[in-house]
Amino acid sequence: MQSYSIKEVFHLFKQAVSGKEQDFTSGSIRRAVFMLSIPMILEMVMESIFAIVDIFYVSKVSVNAVATIGLTESVITLVYAVAIGLSMAATAIVARRIGEDDRTGASKAAVQVIFLGILVAIIISMIGLFYPKEILGLMGGEDDLIAEGYGYTQVLLGGNVTIMLLFLINAIFRGAGDASIAMWALILSNSLNIILDPIFIFGLGPIPAYGVKGAAIATTIGRGVAVIFQLAVLFYGWSKIKLGFKDLVIHISVMLNLIKVSLGGIGQFLIGTSSWVFLMRIMSEFGSEVLAGYTIAIRVMMFTLMPAWGMSNAAATLVGQNLGAQKPDRAEASVWKTGKYSAIFMGSVSIIYLIFSPQIISWFTQEPEVVRNGALCLRIIAAGYVFYGYGMVIINAFNGAGDTGTPTWINFVCFWLFQLPLAYITAIILDFGPLGVFFAITLAEVMITVIGLVWFKKGKWKFIKV
Repeated sequence: MQSYSIKEVFHLFKQAVSGKEQDFTSGSIRRAVFMLSIPMILEMVMESIFAIVDIFYVSKVSVNAVATIGLTESVITLVYAVAIGLSMAATAIVARRIGEDDRTGASKAAVQVIFLGILVAIIISMIGLFYPKEILGLMGGEDDLIAEGYGYTQVLLGGNVTIMLLFLINAIFRGAGDASIAMWALILSNSLNIILDPIFIFGLGPIPAYGVKGAAIATTIGRGVAVIFQLAVLFYGWSKIKLGFKDLVIHISVMLNLIKVSLGGIGQFLIGTSSWVFLMRIMSEFGSEVLAGYTIAIRVMMFTLMPAWGMSNAAATLVGQNLGAQKPDRAEASVWKTGKYSAIFMGSVSIIYLIFSPQIISWFTQEPEVVRNGALCLRIIAAGYVFYGYGMVIINAFNGAGDTGTPTWINFVCFWLFQLPLAYITAIILDFGPLGVFFAITLAEVMITVIGLVWFKKGKWKFIKV
């Protein structure tokens, strides 16, 4: 088996983040996984830093402010569902066209997915701008929480076009194998968010203290600047996908193909994220302290889940490009290798969480009840981390092949038919409280991984046409 010295690893790392053009359909699979995974992992880490930074500063405001973020994020995940569904289609189709050496086709797909994203974002913005209080009320927020936090919901949903385009354009870059560009976009966005968060939350000079609303303002500005950077690269930069103003034309056949592929992706994430909304609704029954602990724990978890997501995105790109190049065996081998690396990483992280959960949660708050519930959540969910690591790669491999239908029915069975009933019965009816919800989350993710592995081995994904 090929091995690398520390010097060679460092050299490959520099190549991976530099954005130099690579061919991922030939040569060492291990090297291809490394070259794609590194910028994608860094990109996902940058995305999760958004969550960590917001919680760190907002936890200094109030418990209600933290709970507001939790309720709003559970609704924003519905935006993520559409964005991720469309982005899966973009990655699959762009990767397939690149593998076929059809860059014109890849560019056409890129333009159509941007048009679709803007259209969806406008609709969501209208709802967020006019009904933020009603949204928090439906999620179970108490009156004082709504009064303090509705501005956060209004700004974040109203400016959701920045979320949508950041996801979609980065998906285009990933599909083309330009993962480093997506990484730099997130670095820019996060740097601005870290600088602007305390300014808008606590005030500085002529800028008033907006409280929790300030976190949404800072995040939206940071993401907006990153989107401008992405568009500049697409039109004037060094990506494999190059656009001109002449390309800004609607191609109905390409758009319909994108919609067809994305429907499965949107469906699977709507199933997953809507179940998350219902879980948050169950959690709200136990008060703001429990809800705040749960929110902090999930944000901390996202920080370490994102590297696994990065590796799973690398697997999706490798599957798409290698299927386009008529190399299905290489596509499959890429998935097994990436899954192994992801499981090893997640297993290592789980040990840290199992031992140090109270200390980690206490970095964000000193409220004893919040720390206790947050630590409990972190420990129980971390117990399934090895399964998460492998499962993410397997599920995203289906998506990279354009087979977004298989993960949809897997999510439906595991989330709606298993996780939600189990969480409600154990937490409410059997009176286990938050513990029931935490166990339901972990068991559902283990179930997804097992079913995904069985179905992946059948190999039907190799024959999907996009």
